[in-house]
Amino acid sequence: MRAQFVLSEIGVGLRRNLTMTFAVIVSVALSLALFGGSLLMSDQVGAMKGYWYDKVNVSIFLCNKSDAESDPNCAKGAVTEDQEKDILSDLKKMAVVETVVHESQDEAYKHYKEQFGDSPLAASLTPDQMQESYRIKLKDPEKYQVIATAFNGRDGVQSVQDQKGILDNLFELLNLMNRAALGVMALMLIVALLLIVNTVRVSAFSRRRETGIMRLVGASGFYIQAPFIMEAAVAGAIGGGLACVFLVVGRYFTIDHGMALSTKLNLINFLGWDSVLTKLPLILAASVLMPALAAFFALRKYLKV
Repeated sequence: MRAQFVLSEIGVGLRRNLTMTFAVIVSVALSLALFGGSLLMSDQVGAMKGYWYDKVNVSIFLCNKSDAESDPNCAKGAVTEDQEKDILSDLKKMAVVETVVHESQDEAYKHYKEQFGDSPLAASLTPDQMQESYRIKLKDPEKYQVIATAFNGRDGVQSVQDQKGILDNLFELLNLMNRAALGVMALMLIVALLLIVNTVRVSAFSRRRETGIMRLVGASGFYIQAPFIMEAAVAGAIGGGLACVFLVVGRYFTIDHGMALSTKLNLINFLGWDSVLTKLPLILAASVLMPALAAFFALRKYLKV
């Protein structure tokens, strides 16, 4: 009988404050969808870091005849065969180096033509203007500075470049976007909590006669509070369910179909469905607990039970 009474009171409360309940549902849905999206974005950036940092190379570019005339780092002339052999020998002795690949001027020219063949500059370039280089795979990508210190300024070396620096800029941008999404999520979450508190307050005020009678007949505080807490929890659960739908639909249409980023951006290893599905229980739990706790603390003030 008590359970039936609580359920009936929940239905009455939701119907009386239908507009505010709808606002709570929408706010919870949007804030938790952003929360789930931010978690997935963070996981995606972490996965991309692990994937790309494992593939980055350090490149040692060697001086050619053109550099000897224009680049101060190559003032002593183009790299010689002996200098190349010394550089390669020293690289192979270094503990941080995993593999070394030599790229000749002809190979560099061929790769350039493959990537930038439509560029007006490509037509005027010749193989002897390209730079020889050593592509170095490090055992630990963080050890770039060891290579830079050993070879920057060395005879025959034009420059030492670390591809990780380029990736760091990309990941910094992605992390900034993720922090912006978390900021919007926090704002939406505050709005949702304020709406929940206000909805509970209005509901408690509209039923102040019933709660007063219940106190007079000796009803327990929990028995009086339960319908209001459950109203907030039900509205939150509906919002959480919508947030889960948003995440699933968003993943389906942006990655797999619709925009189909998984086929258009082959260089990115997108997270699978398992990563999305593991976030859904967390979102549903938060959607129930957050409104219930907000309602509980609001009732302590407004019901005085």
